[in-house]
Amino acid sequence: MITTSTTVQPRRRSTRARLAVAITGAVVAALALAGCSSSSNDQLTNQYGKGTTQNYISGDGAVTEVAADKRSAPVTFSATTDDGDHVSSAALKGKVVVLNFWYAGCPPCRAEAKYLNQSYGTFQGKDVAFVGVNVRDRKPTAEAFERTFRTAYGSVLDADHGTMQLALSGTIAPNSVPTTIVLDKQGRVAARVLGAVDSSSIIDTLVSDELNGNA
Repeated sequence: MITTSTTVQPRRRSTRARLAVAITGAVVAALALAGCSSSSNDQLTNQYGKGTTQNYISGDGAVTEVAADKRSAPVTFSATTDDGDHVSSAALKGKVVVLNFWYAGCPPCRAEAKYLNQSYGTFQGKDVAFVGVNVRDRKPTAEAFERTFRTAYGSVLDADHGTMQLALSGTIAPNSVPTTIVLDKQGRVAARVLGAVDSSSIIDTLVSDELNGNA
């Protein structure tokens, strides 16, 4: 695991260089409260001020990794996906979990869908689970997106209860959309991609690190 202290921009550097961030628990909390909540809200405020209502923060795909010895307590959740499967932190313990926060009308979510599908295919049959978290849509809209982009894994419809979003609050919150969060085998937040994933190699590297015993 790389242990430099800078946030990188994936379009400008190699995959390994993009993932070169290790931060303390205090900085994790600061990112959640300041970087996501405040910054994201400021960006949305600016959008409304300009007469737009896109309601998403595309971000730049910046990656934050958390060193194994600096990770907070495991995330706990229990929910049902749009295809009827029950997912819970207890059932997924021992697996690396990829949580992707999205909604159908978000252009960056559409752009990243193929890369998430590619990573899902790469890790089929291994101790890895992919779970989508739809933050806005009803079931017909979410399912139409999944058919269009051939999403092979289910999503929790989180608009009404916010179960999955609340589970991450106070850690590295997914207040920007899209956001992809990787949980280690113990269920702790290991990494976050803020904004659209623009290459399957980003997720592949983050997941492989956890499979290979970073936690």
